[in-house]
Amino acid sequence: MSRSRINVNFIDKTSSIVANILLQIIPTTYVEKKAFTYYRDGMLAQSEGNYAEALKNYYEAMRLEMDPYDRSYILYNIGLIHTSNGEHTKALEYYFRALERNPFLPQALNNMAVICHYRGEQAILQGDSEIAETWFDQAAEYWKQAIALTPGNYIEAHNWLKITKRFESS
Repeated sequence: MSRSRINVNFIDKTSSIVANILLQIIPTTYVEKKAFTYYRDGMLAQSEGNYAEALKNYYEAMRLEMDPYDRSYILYNIGLIHTSNGEHTKALEYYFRALERNPFLPQALNNMAVICHYRGEQAILQGDSEIAETWFDQAAEYWKQAIALTPGNYIEAHNWLKITKRFESS
């Protein structure tokens, strides 16, 4: 086993141990602990590429979790899976739902921008520059919002905004 794989396994195991300890000592209800357990199991399955298992756990976590902030991260992770599966419309829906509950998720805005940019590129390949510009403009809006939330992040997006003259200086 490679050294980096050993380190990853150590980190994964350590994170699991810490999460289990926190679940035992933090004053939360049984349902909240159960929701977190499903969320954690979903993240583990997702990291292993087992998307069906991850979705099953995330949906169960959504059924139990009542906190909008926590639900936003579950929805975001469901969006990630749909993005990975090329189901961009579904992914956008879950990113929107995550942002409704937590408007401070720049990573959701970034992923939405990436999908819009991709759709713009696809429109160019199909010879529809007008539709492409609409998608690129939408990508720009999402990237501007993400950058506003986390200045200094999304450097490539920032550069694309400047190069395409879609970046407005404040």
